[in-house]
Amino acid sequence: MSIAVFGSINIDLTTYSTRLPQPGETLHGDRYAIGLGGKGCNQAVATSRLGAPTALIGRVGQDNFGDTALAELDHLGVPTDGVFVDAGAGTGIAVIGVDAQAQNSIIVIGGVNMAIDDSDIERAHDQLVATDVLLLQLEVPLEAGLAAADIVRAKGGSVILDPAPAPAGGLSSNVLARVDVVTPNETETELLTGLRPTDLEQAKVAAERIRADGAAVVVIKLGADGVYYQGADTDGFVPPFNVASVDSVAAGDCFNGGLAFALAEGQTLGNAVRFAAACGALSTTRIGASASAPALKEVLDLLAKQ
Repeated sequence: MSIAVFGSINIDLTTYSTRLPQPGETLHGDRYAIGLGGKGCNQAVATSRLGAPTALIGRVGQDNFGDTALAELDHLGVPTDGVFVDAGAGTGIAVIGVDAQAQNSIIVIGGVNMAIDDSDIERAHDQLVATDVLLLQLEVPLEAGLAAADIVRAKGGSVILDPAPAPAGGLSSNVLARVDVVTPNETETELLTGLRPTDLEQAKVAAERIRADGAAVVVIKLGADGVYYQGADTDGFVPPFNVASVDSVAAGDCFNGGLAFALAEGQTLGNAVRFAAACGALSTTRIGASASAPALKEVLDLLAKQ
């Protein structure tokens, strides 16, 4: 099994308050935390924590935040040989607000993440050729990610795209046809299809629309309402796991990491989605982004209980 993650590396500033502020409003918060984040980074930590050999391909700036990111990746067991230190811009950051119901709002400043280009593909070519499952997100330039996807798929690997942050105009059929699995949440599904899935029937219709645009498999994350998945000859629903959630910041990233791990193991789509849902649920029980990723034993224990 070999997993690669091509994506963003950020330092997160997370604030916690009873509720999120309205436009123009100032609130007193309860606490804050500074930690490792970025969708690419979170996914790489998630797969590594599960025990999968993981290559993280991305950039940090030549600054204090970059030093912190590299040190934290090393501490969490993620190899950094695929991470380029770029002196041309700052390390990416995210400012995150979390409320008492574990809902969040996020502002991302991409920094060097947005400078990723073909040179990163060239540096990582050998890693990409050896990859069984590649994870992509949209916090780095899309064309670079698709170039990485083309290399992986040409060698028989598969590609999972988390379409976040989703572009207002959706994604073209050319983009969707160059990946194997697309994993939007409710908001991203609405941006991709014009339909917000508030129940299973709407999720099914939305998945059909995304597949009609070129995606082979669609997995719609419905948050606390579970997960719906659809492929050419299968579909199904995974109900939510009963956990005490405190922070949902990295739930989607841990979900995608779990999905990559399970598919790389050869699990069926239905079993892989259930495994991924358990990973996402466990991540909500602890504070932080990358630091919230569960270990394999924790996931297997939760699957055995529910």
